[in-house]
Amino acid sequence: MSTPTFSPAAEPALWARSASELNALYAAGQATPEDALSSVLERLEAVNPALNAVIALDRAGALAAARASTERWRAGTPLSPLDGVPVSVKDNILQQGLPATWGSRLYRDFVPQRDETPVARLRATGALLFGKTNVPEFTLQGYTDNLLFGVTGNPFDPTLTPGGSSGGAVAAVAAGIGPIALGTDGGGSIRRPAGYAGLFGLKPSRGLVPRAHGFPTILHDFEVAGPLARTVADIQLTLSVIADGFAPAAVTAPLRILFAPTFGAAPVDPEIAASLEEAARQFEAMGHSVERAEPFLLAEPMLDIWPVVSQTAAAAVMEEHPGQDHLIAPALAEMVRQGAARSATEYLGALNRITAMGREFDALFARHDILLTPAAAALPWPAHELYPTQIAGRPVGPRGHAVFTPFANVLGLPGLSIPVRPSATGLPIGAQIVGPHGSDARLLALAAAFGEVPRSSA
Repeated sequence: MSTPTFSPAAEPALWARSASELNALYAAGQATPEDALSSVLERLEAVNPALNAVIALDRAGALAAARASTERWRAGTPLSPLDGVPVSVKDNILQQGLPATWGSRLYRDFVPQRDETPVARLRATGALLFGKTNVPEFTLQGYTDNLLFGVTGNPFDPTLTPGGSSGGAVAAVAAGIGPIALGTDGGGSIRRPAGYAGLFGLKPSRGLVPRAHGFPTILHDFEVAGPLARTVADIQLTLSVIADGFAPAAVTAPLRILFAPTFGAAPVDPEIAASLEEAARQFEAMGHSVERAEPFLLAEPMLDIWPVVSQTAAAAVMEEHPGQDHLIAPALAEMVRQGAARSATEYLGALNRITAMGREFDALFARHDILLTPAAAALPWPAHELYPTQIAGRPVGPRGHAVFTPFANVLGLPGLSIPVRPSATGLPIGAQIVGPHGSDARLLALAAAFGEVPRSSA
């Protein structure tokens, strides 16, 4: 089996085009939304059997939407920049008429009758919602596998994971099954998979993308919906539709960047560390000031906070399904057991520690504009394994690969994964940039400028 990597030719097929490029082709009459959807569905048939990225299709609904969009473009009346653009939706986000299983046999037969808010906004502005993407059960783990649909592979090597929980979303976009995916990020579930798949992935500021009519909230207000795409421009186009009051910005002055090569003493894969060092030098070459933070200790409370949050989240879901623990995966059942044993006092203590940590980060962002870190501490690992057990020759636990992302969730900060120099074997590596609340547009502008600068070969 050949590896179904994303490798557009000199004249890319429509499935390889960005949303921005499709807009231009539609406006010029050189292609139609029907053409684009047909190309994406053909690409899906070619590569999805090896990847298992898309697990439910609304072929008839998407074709009908594409016909209507084609007529609007011919009349010169498109509804939005995403009119006629194929977009996939993560399986923990409700889309009318398609199964929403949350990766669990508990929801095998659940088909919602209304769209969750971001999906409703995409539909109302003409996006072609063609399918749902795979997730780990309850979206609480950093790889993508479940007892309903099985494992999802990485387009750069299907034997390896694309991460999680937006693993199906990034695998789809990286393989050319639609230029944009709608995902969620509760502890890094957009940013880490984006890094593993060579994509841009935004965890928006808390409150920027409204959510309603979805699954029960399990990660407090830490989880947000956001876009994944192959270009910054497509992230911006998506936010123009799903977010409240988003407007692109430009970086008009040098930024003060704080570079944290690691958090505390957490091990980082040597190739990731080298690529991040190169990225830091590149930001300096762009005229920004870069200060190293060694050691970086402000996120250390997350080591105690995250187990409380994630385990009690799993237990809360299962309280709605008494006597059905046999339907969930053993690893998740263990999380449920641990969460049920925790007290309300522990949960309140975790929230209080988050408040204290927030004050520390407010002080950091008074001195610096951007925090630069790796998106993940490990390269992609075998797809069937929950997590890597070693990083840089040192043993790590279930969150060893994920140390850099959850702080932004609990503090409501925007975080963006950007592709940097890949590994020696061609596996993608992501850098994470985080800013103060509301700085989403600045992060995207910085990423766009970074992407325009030639990468070093060092």
